[in-house]
Amino acid sequence: MPRFFYIAKSFKGKDRTGVLEAPDEKTLARNLRQEGYILIKAKLEKAQPLERKISFDFLTRFKKISLTEKIFFTRNLQIMIGAGISMPRALRILSEQTKNKKFKNTLSKIEEDITKGQNLSDALSRHPEIFSELFINMIKVGEESGTLEEVLKNLTHQMEKEEELSSKVKGAMIYPLVILTVMIFIGILMMVMVVPKLTSIFKELKVDLPFTTQIIIGLGKSLEKNWPILILALLFLPIFLKIILKKKETKKIIDKLVLKLPIIAPITRKINTASTSRILGSLIASGVPIVRSLEIVANTLGNFYFKEAIKKAAEDVQKGKKLSQGLTPYQNLYPSIMIQMIAIGEETGESSGILGKVADFYEEEVSNITKNLSSIIEPILMVIIGAAVGFFAISMIQPMYSMMGAI
Repeated sequence: MPRFFYIAKSFKGKDRTGVLEAPDEKTLARNLRQEGYILIKAKLEKAQPLERKISFDFLTRFKKISLTEKIFFTRNLQIMIGAGISMPRALRILSEQTKNKKFKNTLSKIEEDITKGQNLSDALSRHPEIFSELFINMIKVGEESGTLEEVLKNLTHQMEKEEELSSKVKGAMIYPLVILTVMIFIGILMMVMVVPKLTSIFKELKVDLPFTTQIIIGLGKSLEKNWPILILALLFLPIFLKIILKKKETKKIIDKLVLKLPIIAPITRKINTASTSRILGSLIASGVPIVRSLEIVANTLGNFYFKEAIKKAAEDVQKGKKLSQGLTPYQNLYPSIMIQMIAIGEETGESSGILGKVADFYEEEVSNITKNLSSIIEPILMVIIGAAVGFFAISMIQPMYSMMGAI
């Protein structure tokens, strides 16, 4: 039976919207009239062909919604609500504007749910792979307090800062990753193309090979014979790493190692401090209770030890302690200046504003570090490349000197 999206008005002037099944529009109007409503507008819900729907779902399932797209959506939704546009219409406009098919489909579903009478936060919660717990909880608080426009503004600002921080860190890491990738690629080519030729020469001349040369030749032969396996291993390596990193014990080991590395550890601490301050400040400003805010912050942090620190701090706050007291045992993770600033915020009642300033400070710190990261990493890369090239050169040249000495 056909389904209709409808808008109706009661005899007392109360609006009603939703979806009903009816053979036709006249029957729909008659059914609504029996309930005391007059049909204002009806739109037939078009059923999507099964084959097309399956194909669409399969193709879009693996697509990701970028942070930039979420920022665009949040900012424009805030502007539209501020301009007095109804939520369903705003979502419809945004759905038409987005180019990402998965996001377009999601926004259409959210529009349908809201038309049926759901709140925006409830409709968003049906898509946890796109909208985070932080996002949904802030929207819920905005709906309950009547400050949705302000909450959307805070969310936009928070996501913009997150994107800015992320792009700076990624930009700083591109240079060393490119250098290392090129070095590995050249090394594999040398092993596959150059080493076998030199090996045949050494074999013909029956030269005693040093241990290092034997290692290089062994690697060359292994790569020459098993190159298809190597290619498959490289293709499946990201999937394998993703599975391994999901395991709690593996993540604990890696996160602990990250916090001990000379260059990476200070950056990791500053990034997590900035993220904690920014998100917690946004949640408190939006009216989310402090314990719930800390639980949400913990779920957004990537490093296991920072996550556990915030969870335990939340438990302490729930028992009656102040947040600054709950974070004091974790000064190896969070800097003392942050904890002191939180204590000041608790005394003055300006926690959200102070946390925002702490976030600004550490985001600027990360920005300064990432600007100089290339100059810090470059000498280390040169040493690594020099050592690799030197090992290869000595291993290959040493037998040649032996031959010359024997002549």
